[in-house]
Amino acid sequence: MVEELQRCVTSLGLSQYQRHIFLCADATEPKCASRDAGLEAWEFLKKRLKEVGLSGPQPLVLRTKAGCLRVCCQGPIAVVYPEGVWYHSCNVVVLERIIQEHLLRGGIVEAYAFAQRPQTRAE
Repeated sequence: MVEELQRCVTSLGLSQYQRHIFLCADATEPKCASRDAGLEAWEFLKKRLKEVGLSGPQPLVLRTKAGCLRVCCQGPIAVVYPEGVWYHSCNVVVLERIIQEHLLRGGIVEAYAFAQRPQTRAE
């Protein structure tokens, strides 16, 4: 089992990534955005992360499609870790800003950020 897990770690580049973005994109019963809007955002996110070199064999950003992130308004909703920044209204235009400003440059897109994990002194 350990060898199988190690193969996954290597093939996914889990020891390389710097950030992880979760996107609410495929809820069984969508409340914050239509299913179509969520899936359009998800397809865009996958494509753009690859185009800008943030995903692939040596990823810098992992992505996860979540059915629901429990913030059921102004979606699609995204959260970026390790910073713990939550974003609303994540259509393709907003996701492009998140990719350019947060995932590539490390800045927060203040116009769409609505919550953030408090920073500790060690950070």
